[in-house]
Amino acid sequence: MRGKIKRNNIDIKKIITSNKWLLQIYFKYKKKSLPDDLLVKAKKDGFADKYLAKLLDTPEEKIRKQRITLGVNEEWDIVPVSGADAEYFYSTYNGLGKLSGELKASREQRGIKPKESNHKKVIILGGGPNRIGQGIEFDYCCVHTAFALRELGFETIMVNCNPETVSTDYDTSDKLYFEPLTVEDVLSICQHEKPLGVIVQFGGQTPLNIAMELKKAGVPILGTTPEVIALAEDRDLFRKMMDKMNIPMPESGMACNFDEAVKVADKIGYPVMVRPSYVLGGRAMEIVFGSEQLENYIKVNAHYISKNAPILIDCFLDNALECEADALADSGAAFVPAVMEHIEYAGIHSGDSACVIPTINITEKQIETIRDYTCKIAGQLGVVGLMNIQYAIHHDKVYVLEANPRASRTVPLVSKVCNLNMANLATRLIMKEHTGGEKIDLSVMRKPVVPYYGVKEAVFPFYMFPEVDPLLGPEMRSTGEVLGLSDSFGLAFYKALEGSKTILPLSGSVLISVAKKDRNDAVEAAKHFEELGFKLIATTGMQEFLSSHGIKSEAIKKQHEGRPNIVDAIKNHELHIIINTPSGSKRSEEDDSYIRKSAIRYNIPYITTLTAALAAAKGIAEKTKIQNEEVFSLQEYHKRSAK
Repeated sequence: MRGKIKRNNIDIKKIITSNKWLLQIYFKYKKKSLPDDLLVKAKKDGFADKYLAKLLDTPEEKIRKQRITLGVNEEWDIVPVSGADAEYFYSTYNGLGKLSGELKASREQRGIKPKESNHKKVIILGGGPNRIGQGIEFDYCCVHTAFALRELGFETIMVNCNPETVSTDYDTSDKLYFEPLTVEDVLSICQHEKPLGVIVQFGGQTPLNIAMELKKAGVPILGTTPEVIALAEDRDLFRKMMDKMNIPMPESGMACNFDEAVKVADKIGYPVMVRPSYVLGGRAMEIVFGSEQLENYIKVNAHYISKNAPILIDCFLDNALECEADALADSGAAFVPAVMEHIEYAGIHSGDSACVIPTINITEKQIETIRDYTCKIAGQLGVVGLMNIQYAIHHDKVYVLEANPRASRTVPLVSKVCNLNMANLATRLIMKEHTGGEKIDLSVMRKPVVPYYGVKEAVFPFYMFPEVDPLLGPEMRSTGEVLGLSDSFGLAFYKALEGSKTILPLSGSVLISVAKKDRNDAVEAAKHFEELGFKLIATTGMQEFLSSHGIKSEAIKKQHEGRPNIVDAIKNHELHIIINTPSGSKRSEEDDSYIRKSAIRYNIPYITTLTAALAAAKGIAEKTKIQNEEVFSLQEYHKRSAK
């Protein structure tokens, strides 16, 4: 066998050469039915239906049908939990119908009796492994969904494979299946438990990716349907719907290859935002400034692109104010508790951008437009449960960027700041047809009054990876988030940064080194820091620019200009805060990258956007005034908002 055989981004040679009978499968049975004995062996050895289907170049449904006909099904045993009456299940194919009696006897010997329940069952699909773009925020939603279902009288069954989550705690749900979130495993659990239905919208993108296959296999999907989820993900169909509703979106298009992509980009005009379909956390999303960069992007990300998953190309709205709205929806009606304003401009992934509730720069008219658009879109789609819509405000016009008919990572933030358990309410909306309880009328719900500010800040892992450039962009890089609350925006922002382990100095020196296009905006930030008593230090070009605006600063050399330079000043802790935006030119960017990396290595606070720099200046000003702020619990803040 020569060379590498690759399909669907899997190195087939590497896998099959490690197992002789896999070689036989690949070369002898490709596009054919697998002999029964080989299928049984493959399942006992741990190979998934989907993997075998890829190996044989055949539909997964065909493998599944043959397996079930042979009686090759998953069986489960209980994982004993010390000191807890819990039902944790793990699966095996090695029983093959022979272990049922043995497992029952084993459980009885260990004193484990299966829980008996007459309640209808509901399965919740968790988020699976925590990863960038999908983490504890979705686990929060799954946990509150389980609690709400229990309150409504249902037996709750959680499917998740991550031990580092609250959804996998023994007291969160009635049963836990510690299984991967695949069609094969979820179908097996559904066939075993026979639930009323499955809820997929609270676990992030992973459950959504299998929702349609589950429905085709006969599993009832509760709440928003897979068809609605697919429609929102299909940019072409979604844009047509927006056009009919006269709701503006940035000009966009889709492409499956470079030739198509160039035509779309040329029509829209550079720069454009490019991203694959169906990915987590803006993975492989990039701002592209020309055809050469676009060609390189497509070469690097070819494994993401297919006829069923084209790349999405959008007009990039430079310096647009980005915001988003989470909504509760119920087949025509919708309720928006709050609009979240992003601190950073559009172009930074929403998961990496700080955001504030209530808004500080968005007009009341724009907020009403956002609420109106959100309700219309939710109603037109027929969303039942939670929905998140991303917006951009450019030249006083509100644009829809994307709609996600599912829980978002901001649901915990809105719930805590507004004192409104959105996941609980969404679950009640989803289950309304199966309960005889009180109905929730979204049309009469009142917008929460928030007499304080809540700021979400992202937590990044850069201090663990000092050689990684911490520059933010459209691809998400954060691994968590924190919330700061205060009576003023500035202090709430300062506390949020403090929670993310970035302590802003109250005095000292600030380095300002920004791209030429950012110099005008940097003047305002420089004035703020000057008023706060900071010593301004700037690179040569920036120092001259500030001087022309009547702002005094001290010049400092870049790394390639000799010594002592910026890096020396960072090492000697002569700089206390760094404001550095990407320059664009290759040489300047390499120098700037080293500035940011050095800041991480020597634990100097750094800021890579001017909007964040202005927010930081406001935070320092407020912190200087009130250095010993009285501490209030979240519940005490909620009491104030209830008055």
